[in-house]
Amino acid sequence: MNDSPSQAQQLEQYSQHHPHEILLVTIQYNEQRDQIMIYKGFSSSLMNSTEFNPDIPILPEEATIIRIDRLKSPYNSQNPQYLEQGLTWETMQPRLTGLS
Repeated sequence: MNDSPSQAQQLEQYSQHHPHEILLVTIQYNEQRDQIMIYKGFSSSLMNSTEFNPDIPILPEEATIIRIDRLKSPYNSQNPQYLEQGLTWETMQPRLTGLS
């Protein structure tokens, strides 16, 4: 059994440790794209409905992360303030180590 945290859990942990940031994650899943906003440990889909049950992962294990954008909090959709854009899962991973 694999006890390592999922990608979503790792990104949520990162956002808890960096409350001044918002992660905007673009994923591909079942031939559909979605954008997920992660802030202070919580995830919400910007393109699809989000389950009320926090135990149901919003980022499926089978999903492919296309890109991760780091934005300054608070988020303003009319004037988003990007810290970094177009990060890959591989470039984000070193920032996620040791956050549990």
